[in-house]
Amino acid sequence: MLTTRQRLPALLTLCLALLAPFPAHAADRVPAPAPDRASSRNPVIFVHGYNADPGVWGALRGDLRAAGYADSELFSWGYDTHQSVNEVLAGRLGAYVDQVRRDTGAARVDIVAHSFGSLVSRWYVKFGGGTATVDHWVSLAGPNRGTSTAWACALWDQGCRDMTPGSYVVKNLNGGDETPGAVKYATFWSNCDEVVNPDDSVPLTGAANTPVGCLKHNDLLGDDGTSAGVRAFLAS
Repeated sequence: MLTTRQRLPALLTLCLALLAPFPAHAADRVPAPAPDRASSRNPVIFVHGYNADPGVWGALRGDLRAAGYADSELFSWGYDTHQSVNEVLAGRLGAYVDQVRRDTGAARVDIVAHSFGSLVSRWYVKFGGGTATVDHWVSLAGPNRGTSTAWACALWDQGCRDMTPGSYVVKNLNGGDETPGAVKYATFWSNCDEVVNPDDSVPLTGAANTPVGCLKHNDLLGDDGTSAGVRAFLAS
């Protein structure tokens, strides 16, 4: 655990990184009408990170639209990141996935998560029935094995506690099979991530783990190379 003298700079790092402004973009909090199911693509559900909102996905949504996705195939789930991953958030994500599947007629969805959203969506996949409803799962800069930076706010924030190394959430997600079921898993990670420490907290055994070079934590959301990798993986 960080010492008292170490917590202040760590907290400042976490807040500055996670509260950095993102391009504004309208969020699809409620699923749109059903698309033409002649397409073989799965609907994509974006799950944002800690202290963020669905607007962070503007660049990647735009790239997927340019690649042929319709707006009715792209969904951004918004949620309170200060709540418990296992007791609250994963179940709410599961309900949202079910709603998207009902409204689109799709048997499965793809999930693309950033940062804290990786833990929420992994818990749903591993413990909430998601192995039957998720086809592709993508983690961008996810603290999949925990991040020491989260100790800065762990005393008063449940989301931060869940991200700390050795937390109940982290231990259970990484116990046994890290990538269960027939789901296809991918992670994208930076060796210059100022939020996820250590950097190698992101990759998972059994996933396609892709280093993206020296990018800041939030820069993976708008990086062209990362976007191309995500699109290629979703098409696989």
